[in-house]
Amino acid sequence: MKISMFLQKILTVRIRQFLPSPLSIPSSVRLQSIQKGSLVGEQSSVGSITPANFLKQINTQKSINTRDTNKETKDQLIIDAGQKHFGATMCKSCGMIYTASNPEDELQHVQHHHRFLEGIKYPGWKKERVVAEFWDGKIVLVLPHDPSYAIKKVEDVQELVDSELGFQQVVPRCPDKTKTFLFISDEKKVVGCLIAEPIKQAFRVLSEPTGAESPSSKECHRAWQCSNVPVPAVCGISRIWVFRLKRRKRIARRLVDTLRNRFMFGCFLSIDEIAFSDPTPDGKLFATKYCNTPNFLVYNFNS
Repeated sequence: MKISMFLQKILTVRIRQFLPSPLSIPSSVRLQSIQKGSLVGEQSSVGSITPANFLKQINTQKSINTRDTNKETKDQLIIDAGQKHFGATMCKSCGMIYTASNPEDELQHVQHHHRFLEGIKYPGWKKERVVAEFWDGKIVLVLPHDPSYAIKKVEDVQELVDSELGFQQVVPRCPDKTKTFLFISDEKKVVGCLIAEPIKQAFRVLSEPTGAESPSSKECHRAWQCSNVPVPAVCGISRIWVFRLKRRKRIARRLVDTLRNRFMFGCFLSIDEIAFSDPTPDGKLFATKYCNTPNFLVYNFNS
């Protein structure tokens, strides 16, 4: 009996030597076993996760992430990193509107800024022909036979005016009789320009039925037409322009008043003797207010 018990103990010791103890099992293996056990418990409580359900959950999460990313991409157009200038900015010197922190816009602004300031800079000359003086500036008349430096300044200003108004570089029908009126501010800058030429006939703008509403800026942006019946006219205003930051200061009105007083010697032109050439929407609005009627005269300075 004792011998059999002794043999049983020896066998038990031998078997334990070949079996790994709990302490000898790596912690990572034990952790995985625990996690597997917990997952088995969760699966038993929630339900079995099939490969199809697992892929469906992954695709759903990807679509949510993609939708959020697209939303951020559409909403966040400009990064606000604490810069001084942000978004659309208007230059206080040249009046150009550009997007700050945009390299292309900033480059275009620098080029336009330099060209514009050089164009409107007025150095002045000794024999300048001042035809009107005001508290905020003066009007200088330049004729075709004036010195070359005066003609060069008129050409520079006209290039800026044509670019802003969308006009093509067209030679006037009577270059020897063209008169240019420049409004010079106290800062010695050209902030207004009017170019006039003699004409013989013009056409009256036809008014459009607007109902009970009064003419507004929206109406001036609509297409309009003029009569086919010519009427006599004396003076044609081919271009009238005022610097963007100097508008609503009655500069355009003062230019036209001076033109009517100085176009013909000893004669003050009436409203029915002047015509505007293909006015822009803003020009049409000004002509309507100045002439006190939407049926003002127009002419084509290219013909």
